[in-house]
Amino acid sequence: MQGKIALEEHFAIPDTIGDSQEYFGADIWPERRKQLLDIHEERLRRMDACGIGYTILSLNAPAVQGITDTAKAIDVARRANDFLAEQVARRPDRFGAFAALPMQDPDAATQELKRTVTELGFVGALVNGFSNVGSETNATYYDLPQYTPFWAEASRLDVPFYLHPRNPLVSQQLIYEGHPWLMGPAWAFSPETGVHALRLIGSGLFDRFPNLNVILGHLGELIQSNIWRTSHWASANGKNPLGVKAKRPFIDYFRENFYVTTSGNFRTITMRNAIDEIGSDRVLFSADYPFEVMEEASTWFDAAEIGENDRQKIGRDNARRLFKLA
Repeated sequence: MQGKIALEEHFAIPDTIGDSQEYFGADIWPERRKQLLDIHEERLRRMDACGIGYTILSLNAPAVQGITDTAKAIDVARRANDFLAEQVARRPDRFGAFAALPMQDPDAATQELKRTVTELGFVGALVNGFSNVGSETNATYYDLPQYTPFWAEASRLDVPFYLHPRNPLVSQQLIYEGHPWLMGPAWAFSPETGVHALRLIGSGLFDRFPNLNVILGHLGELIQSNIWRTSHWASANGKNPLGVKAKRPFIDYFRENFYVTTSGNFRTITMRNAIDEIGSDRVLFSADYPFEVMEEASTWFDAAEIGENDRQKIGRDNARRLFKLA
């Protein structure tokens, strides 16, 4: 398929490039480092070869979210966004931008979201999970009351919020102890991100701001396969009202306020499950480059056993509508 739109595709700046090194062996890292720092050379050539017409770029992880000094997080986010705006301006026909946000300071994050969308033309934000506020042992999640003004601004601007994974705190990794292969993309990323998303639902966020859209990568971060059971037991319907503030069943919000992408999960059965669960209008193509191989993502998707109408929607049309692209 030609003209695909991809939207979990990463870049790095010198301040954040080191955050990605742990996910690659010493023999692979030099190439991946080069790819993260490149935007207009190898990346564009591979996009052309893969039929990807447009890419929405985002900063690598955890980057800003892992900076414990709030003032530094604000500075790095702003500089990363200014750099990205300059790169997109060189090829606006091929690239769009997600904002990096210093969620350590809700007011600063709100202002940076507003600035990047209204002044720089960004199409939304991508945030790498919880933020470390003041300490590496702190995990601050965005269902907390201090983030209400931020969500109000995102709702007013009508731009999506991409909740991207990161590993859980070291203090929360006991179950993985002695099994490092379970960390990161292999497993730990998804339950960490999925629980964060469920917290957003349970907080009543989408009752207050029903037009908010949250994007999850990797075909739903495990939520879609368990959403009925979660909804059955956790929804505030008298069966388990343990602090749940959401007024409706969880599954309703998942179907109405969430999108999922194919980033790093090139499995047709799982994609069809997402189509069945939330509808093909809420599934989006992505590769997760350079952490995954762009060619593998595209070859799989172009030949996946789905209807051609769904392929066009997932590959391009849904993203054009969601991000209001020309």
